[in-house]
Amino acid sequence: MIRFASTDSRRETGNIKWDLQGPLPFGIADMDIESPPCVVDALQQRLNHRFYGYAFMTDELREAICAYLTAMHGVQNPQPEWLHAIPGCVPAFTLVTRTACTRPEHEVMVCTPVYPPMLHCHEDAHCSLLQVPYANVNGRWEFDWEAMEAAVSPNTRIFLLCNPHNPLGRVWSREDILRLAEFCERHDMLLCSDEIHCDLVLDEDLKHTTALSLPEHLLKRVVMLSAPSKTFNIAGICFTFMAVPNPELLAAIRKIQGHTLPTLNVFAYAASLAAYRDGWEWHKQLLCTLRRNRQFVYDFIARELPMLKVRHQEATYLAWIDCSALGVESPHDFFLEKADVFLDNGANFGSPQCVRLNFATAPEILEQGLQAMQRAVMELNAGS
Repeated sequence: MIRFASTDSRRETGNIKWDLQGPLPFGIADMDIESPPCVVDALQQRLNHRFYGYAFMTDELREAICAYLTAMHGVQNPQPEWLHAIPGCVPAFTLVTRTACTRPEHEVMVCTPVYPPMLHCHEDAHCSLLQVPYANVNGRWEFDWEAMEAAVSPNTRIFLLCNPHNPLGRVWSREDILRLAEFCERHDMLLCSDEIHCDLVLDEDLKHTTALSLPEHLLKRVVMLSAPSKTFNIAGICFTFMAVPNPELLAAIRKIQGHTLPTLNVFAYAASLAAYRDGWEWHKQLLCTLRRNRQFVYDFIARELPMLKVRHQEATYLAWIDCSALGVESPHDFFLEKADVFLDNGANFGSPQCVRLNFATAPEILEQGLQAMQRAVMELNAGS
């Protein structure tokens, strides 16, 4: 059963969302939903062990992840030795970029708007960033293949992909993923695919295509990143796995990592094993809950805030809202100052007139926030 948190239950717990993002926070990708009972039970059992020494990713966890990749995403014969555990996707972006980009003139290609850390990992790697905007084709976001071909150069060494896309909510098709991998092969680039939202596809007629399902000759340049953190709401436990079918590439990434990241803790491994092995019945209920909340957002905006534009989100619990019709310099600042509603600032993603709204919260909190936004817009229109 899905259990929502109240506004009070998460305050003063050291939580970024509820302690740092204002009275009505709809920002960071953190659900106001209790994690699955199987995860809580596993953590309690591990806590009761009373010994919390150094840990590693066991064969049991590796096998559980491989079984999950096959059962949920159709990966044929995934190998346990492909897997490498790290604390999060964000440091992985830097590791893979540093592996691919070894000179200042090297470039990272990213299509925008996109998850903000992808726009900054080149700074850690001391190389350059190459941005190509997504194309709006009849109200649907698509890769701009012509612009990508025009922008790429021999110095472009890696493409960072978000699939499903954050914040656009696109579930890229198998044809998209294959074409992108062929683009990377043609220009001798690595493909780093962030698939952390892959189990949050909300459209029932769509299916996630993982980069690990590419033909074998393309897999040699693939790094796939995923985690149970978004799906099972355990981001604070910090477990991410990197799947790298090319052993030479994985060895190079590990060499670049060196001693720069900490080992993961015993609770990260225990929670992840429980989630991947036993969390899927809970996951079915979660998707139903998120679909209802998504529809509530659509209906409310269409009825009460028609000047805001939200395109259909195929995946994730993060609605991407175009606020350009408001005529304010910063929609993020406007809603925070006038409505006490914190929304992620689209400027950080590459689109200053947009905001990102996290709808994975209790329906009453969601309604309260949207009503506050509506009042702020009404006051703005009354004063114009």
